[in-house]
Amino acid sequence: MCAERLLCCVAALLTQTLQVAVISPQDPVLRIGSSLTASCTLSPELGLHAGTLYWTLNGMSLPGSTYSVVSPDTLSVTLRNLSGSRQQSGDNLVCHAADGHVLAGSCLYVGRPPEKPVNLTCLSHNTKDLSCKWSPGGRGETHVRTKYTLKYKLRWYGQEKECEIYSAGKQRYSCYIPRNLALFTPYEIWVEAANQLGAATSDITTLDILDVVTTDPPANVQVSRVGDLEDQLTVRWASPPELKDILFQAKYQIRYRLEDSTEWKVVDDVGNQTSCRLAGLRPGIVYFVQVRCNPVGIYGSRKPGIWSDWSHPAAASTPSNERLQSGSCDPKPGEQNSTLRRELKQFFGWVRKHASGCSGMSIKLYDQWRVWLQKSHRTRNQVEEGEKEKEREKWQPDGAIIVTIVNDFSLSLPPPPPPPPPH
Repeated sequence: MCAERLLCCVAALLTQTLQVAVISPQDPVLRIGSSLTASCTLSPELGLHAGTLYWTLNGMSLPGSTYSVVSPDTLSVTLRNLSGSRQQSGDNLVCHAADGHVLAGSCLYVGRPPEKPVNLTCLSHNTKDLSCKWSPGGRGETHVRTKYTLKYKLRWYGQEKECEIYSAGKQRYSCYIPRNLALFTPYEIWVEAANQLGAATSDITTLDILDVVTTDPPANVQVSRVGDLEDQLTVRWASPPELKDILFQAKYQIRYRLEDSTEWKVVDDVGNQTSCRLAGLRPGIVYFVQVRCNPVGIYGSRKPGIWSDWSHPAAASTPSNERLQSGSCDPKPGEQNSTLRRELKQFFGWVRKHASGCSGMSIKLYDQWRVWLQKSHRTRNQVEEGEKEKEREKWQPDGAIIVTIVNDFSLSLPPPPPPPPPH
């Protein structure tokens, strides 16, 4: 392919120095679907006859049925319904002598004019710069070299400017403005596209820098255990330092997954806190956690803001369930569904329901109960059943049950209802 791209230059050099042959038209620009008749005219000094020549297009010989001997020193070729150029540098049409020597060449530029660019969007990183991207209009590929220029100006005054830092490769439809941007004043931004077949201009986008602000991902993301609680982890992070001197209210989002999974679970109700308790996790499992930030209301902006990228993942494991790992059997259905256990589950289920997500409500009471419950599991195989019942449940004369949790905390529950009379 590199050799093909050099053929036009080689042919042009030969034409300029030796004048052995000339192709006309030279380097034409054509629309897709067009037809072209090109001629190769030999220099009389060569002593060659046009009937001995042949043509190639991008290195492939063209069929003789497309040739026509115009005169002893001129051979033409007719190409119909041309397809778009294989490369933006043009297709190579070359005239050869019978022995294969290149006599002359021409580059064919076959494509279509650009259509109006669409989907122009921009974002500002910490209010300091502006990055914009867009999509080519219509069918996209023009097959010929097309120049895209992003222009911008202050809406009511100011001189029109051009963006100068364009990306390459897959991100070539984007441009970066690094500095000298005004705040509290809207900009008008648009994209112009042009090639040898035509030009087009996008719709004008009006925006305020403060309405399109994003920031770096939260830093110092840390994940840690919550004591011995096997189904919870605590996540902590730092707010974006780049926005510490700017009036705004951060909004955070968390996602987490199991170590051997690619499916993320998202926590949306984090609010503007910089810590969160994840509950309902599986014991003895490594979890990966990421956090991202949305700087809402920069200097009073009413726009929703733009989410940052996700932070680098942090990981931690939940404590293992020692009772299950030791091979202990599950409790019997009668024991699991005892009145005391059922009443405790109902009460603490209510506490957990009202402290779900990261709403900030204290769940210390729930934590204390979980610690007590896990301690009771660890001693299940060491203490006789009758002795454990004496330690956990004390029947009072008035029929109430006193359950000691931790740290001298106690909870009084009403006695269970009497069993139904036998039928």
